[in-house]
Amino acid sequence: MTPSHKNLQSPKSTSSIQTMTLTGLMTATLCLLAPISIQLPFSPIPLSLATFVIYFVIIVLGQKRSFLSVLLYLLLGFAGLPIFSGFTGGVGKLLGPTGGYLIGYLFLPLICGFFVDRWQGKVFSCLLGLLLGTLVCYFFGTIWLTLQAKLSFLAAFSSAVLPFLLFDIVKIFLSYSLGYQVRKRLNRAGL
Repeated sequence: MTPSHKNLQSPKSTSSIQTMTLTGLMTATLCLLAPISIQLPFSPIPLSLATFVIYFVIIVLGQKRSFLSVLLYLLLGFAGLPIFSGFTGGVGKLLGPTGGYLIGYLFLPLICGFFVDRWQGKVFSCLLGLLLGTLVCYFFGTIWLTLQAKLSFLAAFSSAVLPFLLFDIVKIFLSYSLGYQVRKRLNRAGL
């Protein structure tokens, strides 16, 4: 008689499957919500949900898994899926004037995720990390925009960053509030 095979997977492989599933789910959420945007008449950069969702993903997943999620999102968009703002995608979007902001998204999980993992539950520290990551993303994207569009740094900053600072502060607070609640529940569930 063969032994019962109730649990064929080890706890480690179950954890890996759960981690991959959660990372994939967050990537899918990013792909679904990030394209939603509003083109503003005074800026080449649209107001999008992308950073809001990325902040949320960082808080829920932490540094390593959120970096993987954002990287997958960028690779899917690079491959041509219409998942960037305005339902666009492809190499041209990444290499165009606003591509630096997209590539700058990779700084968000690295910087923000470090703060979220290191000071989990410490509101001020996590919010500071989200703000710092955003500033680095903006700096990288603005440098890219100055080179692509042949603008001065001040002109690029004024049109592509300044109009969005208030929106991003709101996104940071909302995503932290929602993400922290989800992360607490996932932690309780052992995920």
